[in-house]
Amino acid sequence: MKSFLLCTLLGSSLLTPTIDHLKLIDHQELTADSKVKTSRKIQLVILFDTSNSMDGLLDQAKSRLWEIVNESGSLRYNGQIPILEIAMYDYGNTGIRDANFVRKQLDFTSDLDLVSQKLFGLRTNGGDEYCGAVIKDAVLDLNWSKDSKDLKMIYIAGNEPFNQGPVAFKEACSIAKNKDVIVNTIYCGDRMRGVREFWKEGATCSTGDYFNINSDREVVFIPTPYDDEINQFSQKMNSTYVSYNHFGSDRMDNQIEQDQNALKMGVSNGSLRAKAKISANYSNSSWDLIDAYLADSMVVYKMKKDDLPIELRGKTAEELQEIVDQKLTERNEIKLKISDLSVKREAFIMRKKEETNVDETDDFGSAINQSILNKAIDLGFDKPMQ
Repeated sequence: MKSFLLCTLLGSSLLTPTIDHLKLIDHQELTADSKVKTSRKIQLVILFDTSNSMDGLLDQAKSRLWEIVNESGSLRYNGQIPILEIAMYDYGNTGIRDANFVRKQLDFTSDLDLVSQKLFGLRTNGGDEYCGAVIKDAVLDLNWSKDSKDLKMIYIAGNEPFNQGPVAFKEACSIAKNKDVIVNTIYCGDRMRGVREFWKEGATCSTGDYFNINSDREVVFIPTPYDDEINQFSQKMNSTYVSYNHFGSDRMDNQIEQDQNALKMGVSNGSLRAKAKISANYSNSSWDLIDAYLADSMVVYKMKKDDLPIELRGKTAEELQEIVDQKLTERNEIKLKISDLSVKREAFIMRKKEETNVDETDDFGSAINQSILNKAIDLGFDKPMQ
């Protein structure tokens, strides 16, 4: 990328946070554990057009992923932290072995590294874009919450007529609406052309939002003097993870790989990933012994020796507890440093925005962030501090 995306840690132009607000958010994130989480869910599904013309869209998404995660992670319900789940499909690609060119990339998951891995693995190829078909698949195949108070959002992005293919988009949107799933559309091109090609109607038929973006627009960040240090601490935090289970080592390697992927989009994007990594939504209890301990303080006594890495299999439960305590202390110290630097980074960006005339034209990330906040408030989620 020749330039990077302008953003704040909260990621929404609808908010103008104060520094005290930012400090409060950071404190909430760092003190968050299972005791302050709510059963309320935020379920986000992104449907990517991966036909030949969509490379720019994927670049915007890669640059915006961690900002979207941070925006969603800043939402609260009665002061508590909702569970964030993300799923992903791609469509309109001749490499997809499906009659409707629809492919599920990811079921609902809270594994944010896996979301990043799947996003960076997407490739474009020519094909037919059947919006109704991919929406219907996502609505019927995924394990959606049955609670009407949970925030359930589909975002479909593309640039071909919305009414193509064997499945009528109105039928798919009707099924979504009956499940309290909101379909939001992001047309990659001229706004009025998107209206003529039914993208606006595709959103309004399920009470969603219609956006248009220039998917070829380069994404621009404001670099700050804090980015490099934040990213150094982010990498250092990886050493506080202790893998277990047969897939733990692979997940640890993937954590490092997704750090690198974020940095490919620029050091500022790496800072946003670091912000996400210190949040309550970044939990790896399925493979990291420290997060597993935070979820269940008795885990060191329940752990099967064969699930531990070879170097720890001879340890007693008491010795494992000492290792967990040490790593947890180290991680919390690093989190506090990233938190402090992130607040300073945000203050720097706020000042720069006040000094310059910034072009905040909608792109993939801002389209999603604007609607998440509005729809969440409509459902009774807490209004953000002003």
